[in-house]
Amino acid sequence: ATEPPNPKVMENTPRNSQDFIISKPMMVSIFSVAAVFLVFFVAFLLYIQKDRVVTPYELSLFFTTFVMLQFWNMFNAKCFGLKESAFSNISKNGSFIAIAAFIFLGQILMVQFGGAVFRTVPLSLRDWLVIIGGTSIVLWIGEIWRMIQMRFKVS
Repeated sequence: ATEPPNPKVMENTPRNSQDFIISKPMMVSIFSVAAVFLVFFVAFLLYIQKDRVVTPYELSLFFTTFVMLQFWNMFNAKCFGLKESAFSNISKNGSFIAIAAFIFLGQILMVQFGGAVFRTVPLSLRDWLVIIGGTSIVLWIGEIWRMIQMRFKVS
């Protein structure tokens, strides 16, 4: 909703006004990503529960990993169906940049300083770097997929 008009949208065939707003490719994408995230988070939760005790630190890791996966996926959603990089014309969308910055900085503030209010404990710099780098794979997989689509004109 924050994206400025994109002329590439005009290259798509018109959508039937009676069609459901979520297209089949969009639905496949949503449910595929959801399934991968679900499997990942169930495995993550089982891993941190292995000793039958889940510490506030582990919950903060879990929470931050969840938010950061959604954060990176937001970039993929931004350009869904356009076959262009998530970074294309990003500088022309101040609203998107502001929202992304608010989410990113808000997560850091909630975890590092939210304490009792958000039931979090501060994470180490190493954990932040691992989470940010590790979860960004969602964005990079999307970028690679879009690059393949552009290169080979895949729909």
